[in-house]
Amino acid sequence: MNFTERKTVYFETAGSQNTELVLKLAKEYAQGEGIEDILVASTTGETGARASEVFENFNVVVVTHHSSFVKPGTLELREENRRKILERGAKLLTATHALSGVERAVRKKFTTILPLELIAHALRLFGEGTKVCVEISVMAADAGLIPVDKNIVAIAGTGRGADTALVIKPASASDFFSLEVRETIAKPRILMRYGTS
Repeated sequence: MNFTERKTVYFETAGSQNTELVLKLAKEYAQGEGIEDILVASTTGETGARASEVFENFNVVVVTHHSSFVKPGTLELREENRRKILERGAKLLTATHALSGVERAVRKKFTTILPLELIAHALRLFGEGTKVCVEISVMAADAGLIPVDKNIVAIAGTGRGADTALVIKPASASDFFSLEVRETIAKPRILMRYGTS
């Protein structure tokens, strides 16, 4: 038999209290496997700023909510966090969410759901962080900020902070079904259910 054994950390609860351990575990994994590309979902930029500090000398891409996600014409990313992220050499990506986009407007206007949001809801069966890790991998691949031919580490969370880290071979949106979630570094064992995309 040909197999590999890996350590996976399962948190008893989802949430930002897991952030520091997730970043530590993800860094250890990336260093051990020679992975250079780290994706981090960050709404206000707090987790992104911390990750840009922890992952010094990596290709760190911090992915934020798009403008108008919560309130028209506003971005949730805080200016002081944006500055810290960029000063440490990390990149920022603010783009339409790969697993909602215009489909969210269709759902709101016509109260129906389309394929992208179905995919998002199916991924949430593994946790909010899993869905976000997959989504930001597609967004960063589309932006040309990460390779699509080798593994990356994607970090996300449930609400705020980080509670999930996955090893992913990314793909662009036009080649979505080539994406592979290869390993789980950490994730919540018990899921919180909320969100629409």
